[in-house]
This record gives sequence, C-alpha cells and structure tokens, in this order.
Amino acid sequence: MKPAVAKVIDNQALADLGRATLQIVHDLKNQLNGLKLYATFLRKRLETEGQFSEERETVAKLIAGLDRAAKDLTALVRYAQPLELRRQPHTDLRRIIENATREAASQFAVNSMPTRLVYDIAHEPLYGAFDSEALAEAIRAITERAADQASRAVSHPTVHVLMAGTAASPEALIEWRDLRLSADSDPFRSFSGKLAARLALAAKIIEAHFGRVQCDATTIRVSLPLTI
Repeated sequence: MKPAVAKVIDNQALADLGRATLQIVHDLKNQLNGLKLYATFLRKRLETEGQFSEERETVAKLIAGLDRAAKDLTALVRYAQPLELRRQPHTDLRRIIENATREAASQFAVNSMPTRLVYDIAHEPLYGAFDSEALAEAIRAITERAADQASRAVSHPTVHVLMAGTAASPEALIEWRDLRLSADSDPFRSFSGKLAARLALAAKIIEAHFGRVQCDATTIRVSLPLTI
C-alpha cells in the first residue's frame, strides 16, 4: 500500500480564490442580466420587420458577453490549479509581445470602442526560456486591461519594450503607459473590476517565468529574464 501524500493547504491562495470567486459570481450575475435584456430586445425585434443591422449588433453583444463569461470562468479554474509550463529555450519574446498585444487590441476594438496602441519595441534580440502560449495569454489579458483603461484617457496607450538589467542578468521590461488606473488598488491582487481572474492568472504566469508585475496610476510594468 502506498503511503498517503500529505496535502498542504495554502490559506492565502484559498483566500485569494474565495475573493476571485465572489467577484466572478457578481460579474456573471450582471452579465446575465444584461444578456437577458439584449435577448428580450432581440425577440421583440424579430417579431416585427425592421433594422437588420441593429439585430446583428445585438447578437454580437450576446456573443461577446458569453465569451467574456467563459474566459473568466476558465481563468478562475486555471488560477486555482498548479501551472504546467512548457518553457522552451531561445524563444523570441518580441514575437510573443507583438502578436499578443495586437490581437488583444483588435479584439477589444470589436467588442467595445476602437483603441490604438503605439509601439516602441527595442531592436535588440529578446530571447529567453518561455512558454509561448501561456505568456501570450498573460500579455493579452494585460493589454486588454490597458486598452480598457486607456479608452477613458485623453491619449492613446503606448507599449514600450526595453532592455534592462545587467550584462550578466539581462531582462526585458514591458511597459503599458499612459493609462488611468486606480492609485490605491492593484489590479493583479485586488480581484476586483474587469478581467479580475484573468489578470490574477497573468501575474501567476509571469511570476512562474521568474518575472515581476508592478503598476502605478499610469503604467503597468512587466519584467522577464532573458538569456544571453
């Protein structure tokens, strides 16, 4: 008979998960109420002849709402489980960042209002041991948050990717600038607001790559170690 494996309960992780669950349940309730209103409107419009363009817009809103709910639930489940990264050496971080940020900005423009990102990416090679799929997921979530916050600001958000660290310990510094964030709330730890679970998962993915996530009232910063 094999001995039983002792399970260590991480009280902080359970507390974080509880807060995230409550926030997700609250957001889902609001989204479902909104979906009900859209569905009622669509049903009434389908009973009469009218504006097909408006009906298509309503259907798009229904799909977008369901998609957001599914992504939130998926992120919540993944956050509660141990990460299984498949890090590959000499992975091109520049390509991950460019593809993930542009995809997120494009998706945000479809579901909400158009947001233009300004890029300033270093020309130096940015290679490291990364899980491309997981890291892209984290970058997309942060970019969606940046696009959402920047849409309320006067200027367009900018994505800067710089070389930082030392010659012996190089790192990439990714900054989403010109944002309008709450000065007294960390979006990656508070489990409140839009994308709460996905941002928490993004921070977990970055930290699993031995990186760091920081933010202030105008900037989100992510640092990731590089290989020489």
